[in-house]
Amino acid sequence: MEKLFQYQAALLQKVTNDFNRYLFNEVEWQERFVGIKGLRGVGKTTLLLQHLKYNLKDTSKHLYVTLDHPWFYNHTLFDLAQQFHQIGGQTLLVDEVHKLKDWSSQIKIIYDGLPDLQLIFTSSSALDLYRGEADLSRRVLSYELAGLSFREYLSFFHQIHYPKIDLTELLQNHIQHAQSLSSLFKPLSLFPDYLKKGYFPFSKGLSQHSFEARLIQTMEVTLNEDLAYIDGYNAEHIFKIKKLLGILAESVPFTANVSAIADKLEIGRNTIKNYLHALEKAGLLHFLNRDGKGISLLQKPDKIYLENTNLSYALKISPDLGTLRETFVLNQLINYSDEVFLPKEGDISINEKGNQFIFEIGGKGKSAKQIQNLENAYVIADDIETGFMNKIPLYLFGFLY
Repeated sequence: MEKLFQYQAALLQKVTNDFNRYLFNEVEWQERFVGIKGLRGVGKTTLLLQHLKYNLKDTSKHLYVTLDHPWFYNHTLFDLAQQFHQIGGQTLLVDEVHKLKDWSSQIKIIYDGLPDLQLIFTSSSALDLYRGEADLSRRVLSYELAGLSFREYLSFFHQIHYPKIDLTELLQNHIQHAQSLSSLFKPLSLFPDYLKKGYFPFSKGLSQHSFEARLIQTMEVTLNEDLAYIDGYNAEHIFKIKKLLGILAESVPFTANVSAIADKLEIGRNTIKNYLHALEKAGLLHFLNRDGKGISLLQKPDKIYLENTNLSYALKISPDLGTLRETFVLNQLINYSDEVFLPKEGDISINEKGNQFIFEIGGKGKSAKQIQNLENAYVIADDIETGFMNKIPLYLFGFLY
């Protein structure tokens, strides 16, 4: 265990409190059992270490571990928890719990058998916290950490700080917010860089080429390791999932024709649906459905997008501009709320505080013709710094979280 404390000390030396992700102040850290899911590279490890260093402070009673550490070659997580508890340990912070084959059973034993020990853990987006050998649904308080919003990107990359904007507030007062932001910086000069490489904190200091190479590597690890750990996919499955992702990257936004894809990949329709859901769970796709609700493994999504615009640039040489706009808005709205769906008219709709808002997305010349007879309908327009009436600048939707 001494090796683990030494490893923790080395990590904490590099941790600062200069920038906190939006979730840092939203997690109920005092809860006994907390799980944080998210894409690789969005900052889950830093989130844990900042909490350890700046909230818990007494690192002799709190321990961060990653299941990649060689200590776990010959020990179990329960071994560690028991030993740590015996020496007065109070909080165990476990990174990448999905790499533990029997993760749900072990942490359930820790939770039930060591009631004085707090357990905080992170995992891949692909991990279903409520599935497994142990039912954790009534025990764990679960959070999802998304990538950087445009607002966070400005703070982290450019030290431009602005509070997040509630959606209703944004729709009612977008002109005032646009004017305030325009006095701080030129939004249209920085927004394209965010779309290309601003969603992941690790892109800071990297060229576009280097970032895309590293992002591809991150995706490879997600597919080759996370899906293998969690869903038991073998090399042949992963190869076909990658081919599926390649097809989608060329076609998004994609109205799913499962039969056509199945024929092209020479696999069954239900297998394609399973692969689509695996890619969504892994944080590489977003589904947009008409009823706004989750769909079962046997159902196909109504519309498919890549999860974020950085993936669009990494997977395609020249992404379509209209697709980038829709991908950005969908990504920011989903990260803000679960109530996002595909409307009969317009591009994207969201339920907010009992109201349904409909959005039509386009360039600066986009008119409201398609939604002119709809209530609570807005045009989200790219390449404008300030809006007018129900026409809102695209970049403003990056301030929702």
